[in-house]
Amino acid sequence: MRIGALADMTGVPTKTIRYWESEGLIPAPARTPSGYRSYSPGAAERLDFIRHSQAAGLTLKQIRQILDISDDGKPPCEHVATAVADRLAEVDARLAELHANRTHLEQLAQRAATQDPTNCEGFCSIIHQ
Repeated sequence: MRIGALADMTGVPTKTIRYWESEGLIPAPARTPSGYRSYSPGAAERLDFIRHSQAAGLTLKQIRQILDISDDGKPPCEHVATAVADRLAEVDARLAELHANRTHLEQLAQRAATQDPTNCEGFCSIIHQ
């Protein structure tokens, strides 16, 4: 099938399909005599896997590793489990950082609510006290 049909079937834009191909995430397709890309039916399944992996927060490098393992005929689930656990740890760390930032901003907002603007000194005593 041509790239436009594949894009319509999967919801992945043609530009993205070409990019993923250039990054080695999908193998270069066969070409028609007129030079058009001709994708196999399995390409749609591969694109869906890549999209779902990205939605889970995996990087293209991680996704490529998973696909390479699978392409070698080995089950990639152990590698996927590690990648997912690593991503979960990253998300948890980011959430903790965001929570600390929110707490700090709440303190600044409380300080701002009680401050008389005419008593502002320096750059701003709300932030630097």
